[in-house]
Amino acid sequence: MPDHDPLVIFMPSGKRGHVAAGTTVLAAAREIGVDLDSVCGGRGICSKCQVTPAYGTHAKHGITVGPDALSPKNAVEDRYDRVRGLKPGRRLGCQAQILEDVVIDVPPESQVHRQVVRKRAEAREIVLDPAVRLHYVEVAEPDMHKPEGDLERLLAALRAEMGLDALGVDFSLLPSLQKTLRQGKWAVTAAVYIDGPPTVIALWPGYHEAACGLAVDIGSTTIAGHLTDLASGEVLASSGMMNPQIRFGEDVMSRVSHAMMNAGGAAELTTAVREGLNALIDALLDDSGVGRDTLLDATFVMNPVMHHLFLGIDPYELGQAPFALATGAAQRLRAAELGLDLAAGARAYVLPLIAGHVGADAAAVALSEQPHKSDDLVLVVDVGTNAEILLGDKTGVLACSSPTGPAFEGAQISAGQRAAPGAIERVEIDPATKEPRFRVIGSDLWSDEEGFVEAIAGTGLTGICGSGIIEVIAEMRMAGIVDAKGLIGTAEETGSPRCIADGRTQAYVLWQGDAQSPRITVTNHDIRAIQMAKAALYAGARLLMDKRGVDHVDRVVLAGAFGAHISAKHALVLGMIPDVPLDKVASAGNAAGTGARIALLNLGARAEVEQLVREIEKVETAVEPRFQEHFVAATALPNAADPFPRLRAAVALPDVHFSGGATPNGPRRRRRRS
Repeated sequence: MPDHDPLVIFMPSGKRGHVAAGTTVLAAAREIGVDLDSVCGGRGICSKCQVTPAYGTHAKHGITVGPDALSPKNAVEDRYDRVRGLKPGRRLGCQAQILEDVVIDVPPESQVHRQVVRKRAEAREIVLDPAVRLHYVEVAEPDMHKPEGDLERLLAALRAEMGLDALGVDFSLLPSLQKTLRQGKWAVTAAVYIDGPPTVIALWPGYHEAACGLAVDIGSTTIAGHLTDLASGEVLASSGMMNPQIRFGEDVMSRVSHAMMNAGGAAELTTAVREGLNALIDALLDDSGVGRDTLLDATFVMNPVMHHLFLGIDPYELGQAPFALATGAAQRLRAAELGLDLAAGARAYVLPLIAGHVGADAAAVALSEQPHKSDDLVLVVDVGTNAEILLGDKTGVLACSSPTGPAFEGAQISAGQRAAPGAIERVEIDPATKEPRFRVIGSDLWSDEEGFVEAIAGTGLTGICGSGIIEVIAEMRMAGIVDAKGLIGTAEETGSPRCIADGRTQAYVLWQGDAQSPRITVTNHDIRAIQMAKAALYAGARLLMDKRGVDHVDRVVLAGAFGAHISAKHALVLGMIPDVPLDKVASAGNAAGTGARIALLNLGARAEVEQLVREIEKVETAVEPRFQEHFVAATALPNAADPFPRLRAAVALPDVHFSGGATPNGPRRRRRRS
């Protein structure tokens, strides 16, 4: 036993605390306030409390999780595993006892308030020209006088039908080939993949017309997939999930660190994301009713670290200058090579990367938003844990990546959580009374409207998600509760009793709490976390503007699941993006996912994006000296160096200055230097 109470860190929430050795994981979760489900009273029957311990060294958290961090499996877990089965590495939280410091991953299915992954498929006109073509052919029957095999006669019929000289076949079709031909009475439908040497990748007896594909955006925090009809372009089902790699670290560099510091760490991360993708595929097939044998093609976009781990490449070199890629070229693979459970002969296309820290997701955004075809100068920002930024027009495009961290997703925030029912997502504060009103996910009513309490009775009020924390801080700035430095004023300074002492600083009470829901406050620590994230975002954009030699842009496009839920006004008040008129800020939704769908449904788009990434000029923020200068100035709200005249013409920002401190008798006075 350790000489101190073990530290337990729950992911993806990041909540942590010390508990007595021997405390069950479920009891620890309830003690710390972690969202872990259980309906059987901890008897090991319902399996709702399944968790996964993350063994190995976690540099970000400063701990190493040893094999004895949890108690060995007991008879209850063994019985459950024997009768119903536990996934490899899973434990029952009601049975596993915490003995030493440990990091615990709570998978989505074990969370009471599950993530709402809001990466929907955007409506977009796409010229349909997929890489998979279906051909119905009649095959000559066997003839003792012409000793050709069934395969040779099938390929001859297809070559004649398609006007091809050469045509191959996926080896996985051979074992069932003869049975399929005879079931169809020598008439079959073949799926031919033409991105590369034409190859038969699926075969059905008789006439068949269903062929589907999968477009996937593998983000650091979430994975979103869209199951699409290749003939019509219709999205048949969309689904999302938390990236299961989160248990190894919330940001990409934490995952690189895990791979570097733990033997087999990279392989663990690869297995986690591939297993997660297969779970997502199962969900999409269940939702759509589509058969797995019709899922023939898939396209993938992701950042460089996710790219290497997905392909099974150790990301070690991406963790240090000069951030060398193993490969940035587009990849054309059999889906089975990636461990994906699609049709046996299905193919996968991974879009090309732009640079060591600018990935296929940025390439997909460029394919979707087409900055290289714009007449005016457009800034495209894909907001996420790692922001991808593009700046350009017809004369050229610049790109960079900026490490914003997970604060925009609700992490590192005192009452923060992922976007799930019960989370505050919209906020307004009356500048005169300093009183707030808000909306939560799962209800269309504002908190001051009749019926609000009844409307959220099912979910409760559980916390505040990324879009909510952005809006509340911006509203606090506009209401004079927060000054330009990011300091919250005291009750006396602001005239609001909602400003309360929080140690040496202040906090703003957004929700007083009730019998069912805890009090929710916004602390100075929360504001600082958002300041750091938005400063990194702005500094990256400003650096591209420097490279371009301009001091303004004509318009801004906010992309990404999170970007789609940010209002232009609040983004500008915080100084997340350069100063532009409010009507020049637009949302593109999940542009990376849209780019993946374009590449899935249009073969020519693959050649286009491969050419485009060669033409984009890459800027590495890590080695640019002005990045830090822009970052420091951008920590102010909205900015200490850039005046934001367009914003100030549209929005009043009070000129207030607070001490930020508190004592029992009022503001803490600054010490005089001797």
